[in-house]
This record gives sequence, structure tokens and C-alpha cells, in this order.
Amino acid sequence: MHDRPCRGIVAAMEQRLIIHIVDSSSRTRAELSRMAFELGHHAEVYADLAELAAHPPRDGLVLARDLPEAGGAGAVLEDLAEAGIWLPLVAFGENPTTGRVVEAVKAGALDYLMLPVEPAAFARTLERINGEARVQAEARRRMIEARGRIASLSNREREVLDCLAEGGSNKAIARALEISPRTVEIHRANMMGKLGAKHAAEAVRLRMEAQLEPPVMDRRMSA
Repeated sequence: MHDRPCRGIVAAMEQRLIIHIVDSSSRTRAELSRMAFELGHHAEVYADLAELAAHPPRDGLVLARDLPEAGGAGAVLEDLAEAGIWLPLVAFGENPTTGRVVEAVKAGALDYLMLPVEPAAFARTLERINGEARVQAEARRRMIEARGRIASLSNREREVLDCLAEGGSNKAIARALEISPRTVEIHRANMMGKLGAKHAAEAVRLRMEAQLEPPVMDRRMSA
């Protein structure tokens, strides 16, 4: 009978976000962090992505300015991935065009806020993406870890993995890469060992989680 308030406190704590605000404008950082604290969240502020990367966070989400001249939200997400930061991104900018917003979302941003940010709009955005942010953070964590493993492969091992992802047999891969099936077996075994994969399906899953560009395979694969 007396545990309902406690459940409410626990639920509120579970919904609390750590918001990492990245912007060169100290005024914007202060305003966004103030709104975050007033909504019951915690805010950390950074002048740029280098400062954020110096102490990579492992929880929450990133709010960063969308700068088209610097590559936009896509470049921010790439920089975060290179720093081993898998947190989801909410972009913001002044007077963004519809095209800029669409481009940011297509690049992987969870949402887009227009400056100056209205407190009500900020609250709605955080409430809407709270659960989604955690799901995307886990997906990005797996992506970055998978890319790290794949980066350890040699060029030939990577080609074997790409062919394997296309469903190629050892003989088909050998034709495509113009090497012997025995050599394919050697590269395949080395590739599986580096990836920590026990079977081919696990290696292909890692490649899918890495969200790499689809390979353009030799037509001899299907011959």
C-alpha cells in the first residue's frame, strides 16, 4: 500500500537522462543545460567534440549544433564513432531548412531542435525520444564494436567477409578473388579468428551490425 510513491520515484529516475551539450556558444550551452536541469535531467557541457572525446561518456545522449559547412549531423556521428562514443544524437541549428532537418535525420540524428529552443519543445523532444535513445545507443554500441573488429582484418580477409555476406561459397569466393579455394579457407579461418566468430553466420551478423556499405562483388560470384 505504501510502495506506490517509491515506484514513482524509481520510474522518474529511470527516465532521467544525461544530456551532453556540445556547442561553441557558451550562451547556448548555458540555456540548454538550464532547461535540462529544470526538467529533472542532468547536463554536461563541452565547447567542441574534441573536449567530449577526451572523456568519452557511456550514458545519455548528445546535443550538438548542425553545421552544414562542417559536414552536418553525419560528420558529428562519424566523429563520435571514431572516438568510440555510441550515444545517440539530437541536432540543433538556427533557421534550418526542411532539407537540413531531413538530411540530419537520414544521417542518424534522433531529432532536430530549432534555435532558440522553446522549453516546451525541448521537453516534448526529450520525452518522445527517451526510450528510443536507449535503444539506438545499444545499436550504435554494437555497430562501433563490430566496426572495430572488422578494422582488424587485412584487405583480403575483408574481401572474403564481403563475399561471404553475399552468400558465396568457398569456390565462388575463389573465382571472384582469383585465388585458390584452399587460400580462401586460410583467409576465412584467419578472418573468423580475428572477429571472434564461431561460424559464418556470426561473422555476417557482425558485418550487418557494422552497417558498412554493401560491397560491389565480382559477377563471377554468381557464375
